[in-house]
Amino acid sequence: MPDKELKILIDEQTLCARIKELAQDINAYYGEKDELTVVCVLKGAVMFFCELSKHLKMPLRMEFVSLSSYGDAQKSSGRVSALNLSLPPLENKNVLVVEDIMDTGLTLNFLLDFMRSKCKAKDVKLAVMFDKKCARKFPLKPDFSAFDIDDKFIVGFGLDYMELQRNLPYIGYYE
Repeated sequence: MPDKELKILIDEQTLCARIKELAQDINAYYGEKDELTVVCVLKGAVMFFCELSKHLKMPLRMEFVSLSSYGDAQKSSGRVSALNLSLPPLENKNVLVVEDIMDTGLTLNFLLDFMRSKCKAKDVKLAVMFDKKCARKFPLKPDFSAFDIDDKFIVGFGLDYMELQRNLPYIGYYE
């Protein structure tokens, strides 16, 4: 969107402070003794995943999956492409799925169902950096959410526009 001006929606300091608070909520839920497998949905959630993981107190296993319902578009295609779902055995494990943004819920509905039914995880929770409730098409809500967002197309801190701007240390939007 080079023809529009990029504005800062959430600065880096505010973003990191809120993610640290979210980690405290997750620590309170899981405690510090039980092992947790944290699954990052690539590529968009990677910066959120890294910042969040720094503040989690329990023993962690870090895993990564790659799914897509967007391609190069700004809106979901309506189909989930499972690009990589290679995971170790998760049967009877506590799993926290970490995603950048939850909008329609299509991708996360698919992934959470996969974790519960195919992987047979004991407890599956969802943490998202942004919850875009106005776009929801599935009766799904995150267990942990850093921010609610209205219908803006946002970039930065892992979120992209055509694979660019993931490296911004803040959240921006085009106006």
